[in-house]
Amino acid sequence: MELRVIGPQQVIELLPMSECIDVVDGAMRSASGGQAVMPLRDKMALPGGGLLGWMPGYMASPDVFGVKLVGVFPENFELGMHSHHGVVVLFETRHGRPFAVVDASEITAIRTAAASALATRLLAREDASVLAIMGYGAQGRQHLESMLCVRDFTDIRVWGRRMDKCRAFAGEFGPRFDVEIQPIEDARTAVQGAHVICTVTASPDPVLLGDWLEPGQHVNAVGTSFPGIRELDTDAVVRSRMYVDLREGAIAQAGEFQMARDEGAIDESHILGEIGEVSLGRVVGRNSPDDITLYKSLGLVVQDLASAYHVYENATRRGVGVAAQF
Repeated sequence: MELRVIGPQQVIELLPMSECIDVVDGAMRSASGGQAVMPLRDKMALPGGGLLGWMPGYMASPDVFGVKLVGVFPENFELGMHSHHGVVVLFETRHGRPFAVVDASEITAIRTAAASALATRLLAREDASVLAIMGYGAQGRQHLESMLCVRDFTDIRVWGRRMDKCRAFAGEFGPRFDVEIQPIEDARTAVQGAHVICTVTASPDPVLLGDWLEPGQHVNAVGTSFPGIRELDTDAVVRSRMYVDLREGAIAQAGEFQMARDEGAIDESHILGEIGEVSLGRVVGRNSPDDITLYKSLGLVVQDLASAYHVYENATRRGVGVAAQF
């Protein structure tokens, strides 16, 4: 059997954001529709710092199983590198043979922002035109692109702890996407009047507070994926209609949910649904223009598997990647 190896630059070329949003939509429908098997992610701390993480899973459409293996080194950001490096390995389900090894760094970067775009498409106000991005790293750039795919934003702000990096972000990506981006020094000012807020920081402490939120806003909380850390405080969670990618995962691993629950402010009923359920029409999203909606993203392995399979199909058609007999 042929095993195709596909690198990061090829992933970028073969997985356009606009296509990935629809791929992720299908994956999240599959997850919420009972067509996937997804054990919770796990990790192993490394003696010298960083960790090894793995996410196994199966999905019925496309009919594949596989695993994402990643090394996570947050300090890489200061060196201009991804914090996550790894591979997605795809197996066929008839005989269990691997047929693709795909770079996971770009898969993760693109599919994470695509999931936020799907949530924004389903939950944000139709007339949303003001975007605030809290964070200026790789996910800040990916979220800028993904948000522009689902709403017509005419006022875009970026906030982060270092203004020089905010200015650099605006200077690089404003011209690239033909938009004007305002670097904002104060976090509260950045989100004031915003219709959509994306938190994509590595901060272990809240960067978005509940008493800053205004009626009609939608929040994509993306930057944290482990218990004990959160980008939103308890009040922000309490004030929001909360949606997640997977209930089981959010209850077990989402710091924003867990810490608000442990403080006695909410219980599991505060999670109104999964984004896949909203997409399937099984759960109501925004009820009124004044609702504050929140999507807590942890990431699902089916997003990786579906995105990697999409890349594999495009690569096979175009003869891209390194093919070897296995």
